[in-house]
Amino acid sequence: MSSVSGNLAAGKAQSPPVKSSLWKQSFKRLRKNKLAMTGFIIVVIMFLACFIGPLFSPYTENQINMRIMNKAPNLKHWLGTDKLGRDVLIRVLLAGRISLTVGFAAMALSVIIGSLLGAIAGYYRGIVDQIIMRTADLLLTIPGLPLLFISGALLSAWKVPTDYRMYIVMLMLSLVGWPGLARMVRGELLSLREREFMQSTIVLGLRDRRKLFHHLLPNLAPLLIVIATLNIGGSILLESVLSFFGLGVIPPTPTWGNMIDSANNLIDFQERPWLWIPPGFCIFATVIAINLFGDGLRDVLDPKHKR
Repeated sequence: MSSVSGNLAAGKAQSPPVKSSLWKQSFKRLRKNKLAMTGFIIVVIMFLACFIGPLFSPYTENQINMRIMNKAPNLKHWLGTDKLGRDVLIRVLLAGRISLTVGFAAMALSVIIGSLLGAIAGYYRGIVDQIIMRTADLLLTIPGLPLLFISGALLSAWKVPTDYRMYIVMLMLSLVGWPGLARMVRGELLSLREREFMQSTIVLGLRDRRKLFHHLLPNLAPLLIVIATLNIGGSILLESVLSFFGLGVIPPTPTWGNMIDSANNLIDFQERPWLWIPPGFCIFATVIAINLFGDGLRDVLDPKHKR
């Protein structure tokens, strides 16, 4: 018995250590990247402030008080008031809800559309590939920003209600964003479908749907996560640009872009900086933080960019 127990103990001592999963290893490396974690913390703080902060404010979104219009920051109104006497801080936080929602929703739509179409084109090839890729090429030849300006001008000409413009802006941004993603997914999938594990799925006789959604797309998850994270900042910037020119979400619904647009005269620019600095700083801080976090994810998850 003693020899058996000794052999078991020796076997346990000699057994190789259990390796952690790829995701756990990537998360550990990501935590060591101080810039990426700083960006992640800033994004989390921005989300909490915009979605939870207004619940504790004594002011509402469109609470007008002409007696205190254009007041400088004070103890009651930490960021001052605008030309209608509305609290700037609450409007900045509520504007952040719209801008962040539009940015993340547009990113999610473009990733879903681009990854699915790119996967279908790369897997089936032939006429399906030609149709999808030629459509993507056509959209890529059209400059994105002028296309968004034209679409926004049509929304204004058709007098689309403010409540629906936010959702239409999401669709417009996703329409601009999916072609490049589809081409990238198609290229990666053409490489993956020649690997040994895909040859095994052919031998096993698996259905095409199972090959796509259980074997190919999961292997593209790290790439999609990196691209999606980096695209969020671009979507927020595009939404802010459209709203600044009055072609996106329009007042009274606040966004960071149309808040800056409402303070576009020389007097506001020189004498009332509290009207345009807070939304401008929020755009700057959010986009920089998202890009820092996205760069960290790319270093960790994308083998082509590993240091």
